[in-house]
This record gives sequence, C-alpha cells and structure tokens, in this order.
Amino acid sequence: MPARVCNTDEAQIGLQYYLSTSDGTGGRLKTFPEDFRVEEISDHPPLDDQGRYTITTVTSNNWETNRLIRLLARTMRISQNRIGFAGTKDKRAITSQLMSFEAPPEALDMVDLKDVYFSEPYRSRKPIQIGDLIGNRFHITVRDCQLPEDDLMESLRGTAEALQRQKGFPNFFGVQRFGVARPITHRVGEHIVRGDLRAAVHCYLSEPSLYENQEVREMRAELVEESRFPSLLASMPKTMSFEKMMVEHLVRRPEDYAGAIRSLPSNLQMMFVHAYQSYLFNLMLSERMRRGLPLNEPLEGDVVIPVGEKNFPLHEQPQSVSARNLDLVARQTRMGRAFVTGILFGSESGYAEGIMGEIERSVIERENIQKDDFIVPGLPYCNSKGSRRELLCNFSDLRHEIVDEGYTVSFSLNKGNYATCLMREFMKSDMECY
Repeated sequence: MPARVCNTDEAQIGLQYYLSTSDGTGGRLKTFPEDFRVEEISDHPPLDDQGRYTITTVTSNNWETNRLIRLLARTMRISQNRIGFAGTKDKRAITSQLMSFEAPPEALDMVDLKDVYFSEPYRSRKPIQIGDLIGNRFHITVRDCQLPEDDLMESLRGTAEALQRQKGFPNFFGVQRFGVARPITHRVGEHIVRGDLRAAVHCYLSEPSLYENQEVREMRAELVEESRFPSLLASMPKTMSFEKMMVEHLVRRPEDYAGAIRSLPSNLQMMFVHAYQSYLFNLMLSERMRRGLPLNEPLEGDVVIPVGEKNFPLHEQPQSVSARNLDLVARQTRMGRAFVTGILFGSESGYAEGIMGEIERSVIERENIQKDDFIVPGLPYCNSKGSRRELLCNFSDLRHEIVDEGYTVSFSLNKGNYATCLMREFMKSDMECY
C-alpha cells in the first residue's frame, strides 16, 4: 500500500505519511468557530427524579473544555470535581456534549457565561465520566482553498475514494493532542517520564511558540528565571491561567515541581504522559506506512482486538496473530469485526511479534525508555499502564460538498479518534491550518 510523505511540521509529532496519494485541497479549518461543529453521540445516564446529579447537554461556542469547567464551577459555587464530562472538545468550535453536575437543576440558573447554553436537564443517580460517550458527529467547513472548482472536486473525490477503499484512515493522534499553537504537550510528558520534573515545568511555562501573541511570548521569556516568579504573577495574561497556577505554587513552595504539576487539573496532568505515548504511537504507525504494510489486514505477529457492542474496540481482549489463525483473523478484520493495533507503551505493555513487534521495539529502544518510567512517584495521574490502539480508524456517513467559501465535509467517528486526522487526508495543509 503506497503512502504519501508528509512534508509539513506534522511530521515532528509523528504524522509522517498520508494514506491518500491525491493532491491536497489546501485551505484552513476554524476560520470561524461555526466552521467546526461537533455533536457528541452520547450514552445518557438513566433518568431518576431522586438522583443527586443533574444531566444536561451543554452547547458552547469557542470554549476550551478545562476553562469552561473551571468557570462553571466558580459560578455555580461547586468544586470542579463535581462536574463530569465524557471528553474534551476542540476550543475553536461549536460543541454540544453531555455534562453532569452534582447539584440540583436550578443551580444551572446561576450560570451566565457568554455563548454557553444548557438544554434538556434531568436528574440521575449516575454522573458523566471520562469516556462515557459513543462518538462524535462533525460538520466541518474548509476555507481559503487555492484550487479551481474542477480541480477541487477531483481532489475531494480522489481522497474520499481512497478512504472508502481502505474503510478508514490512519488512526494517528492528531495535532490537538499535542497543542495546535504550541505542540509541546508530549515533550512535557517525556520530561515527566524521564523523571526530570523541573524540565517538565519549565517546558510548559517558558517554551515559546511563533503562533502565540507577542504578550504571551514575552512572558514566557520572563518565566525562564524562577527568581522572577513573585514579581510576574500579577502581570501574567489571562490566557496563561494554568501556567499561573503552577507559578503560584512555586512561589509558595520553591522547587516543588511535582506539586506545581499537581496544581493543574487532573485530566491535564494525565494528558502530558498520554501525549508522549501518543507521539510514540504515531512514530510506529508512520513506520508501518513507510514500509508499505497494510493497516487493515493482519500480518503474522500482529496483535488484533475484537469489536464489541456499539462498534467499540475491546482493548482488554488482545489476540496474537499466528500462522494458524491468520486466515480467520483476516476475515474478521475484512468484516469490520477486529482491528490491527499498535502499542501505547506503558508500565504493563506487551509488544507484538513479527514485523510490527520489530517496529515497536525499535522506537522504544531509540527513545531509551523503560516500562517502569511510566510509574511516576508523587504524580499518580501521570502513571500509565499502557494499552493498544487501532492502526486504522473507521468512519461513517462521509459526505463532501463544494460551497461558495470552500467546501464542507461531514462524518461520524467513534470516541477517541481525531477529526483532523481525516481532514488532513483531504487538505494536506500546514499544521497550523488545523
């Protein structure tokens, strides 16, 4: 299976190839928040009028999930830990998702945040937790394409046909996993895994990006010197709220870098190490594509996972592929009942065998890391046992249409998959365009 080389900065976070060989449309996502609409396909907790949780659909426009949770908690006068949600969403977008609040429905009346709306609240005994969703529906507009309409349609058709033939697209972790404007999340995670918490904190605080505004870039330059932290606190931009939390902790407790990381929301702490694991996975997937090996057909030594209820991959039931079961497993993957996987390396990971095992081991050996590195003393949210992830991502209801301002693409994905990784197959734009 030939793959097209990626020559943009995405290659630096491991996305080194495209599945489709057609020329990209170019263009840009999220010129306006309404260009990127996400509707969660939810798994609703059961109604119970005596329940202590309020379940409601929250629709927000241009809100980062962690900041939204923080301000909801503040305005409702409850702890952030009493607000549940199934997954983080893109900031520059219009998103609809289920949330739970350990508070009565009338507490929602206290909220008056710009472009935040609640609908269909009800009580339940069960809160929403991370992962409690089926998937997401997307309706995306791409603007600023340079192709004439005939060439644009040919490009769209060619990419769509390639994805339909493969019944999916490479299941990379997308740029949002690492930070679009400032892709350093995996580097923070790498420092944590290697036990250098000071480097992790300084990477998060002071690593600059050309895509941030000048005020933020100047502040990051100032934050290189810890001795200046007390004098900088009052002047830190509002957009650096998480950085400010870390600096406030270090002003109170100098050199307590583990505590500075613990001051962040737990899901953000988890994201650091998960992003590093994601980077390693992307490298492995890219190497399989470079070798021209199939993503949707098993090879001897591969590890596959079956598909269960609601088309969810059953990650806890990995199965090794041998000469004896190869034909059977191949039939299962062709029917969409199983997926070939790659390793998400962690403290309890198991390698594949055969060629994929060789790829996995070579990446980990090159990084010079061990399983025990993913058990991080003092930072329990940064521990990770590891898992496996499908190499190919299925989609459904894929449609595209040329419109005056460019074109639209709509589709549905299971949870944990990245819409931008499907869109990059169409666009093949520079990383900052996603």
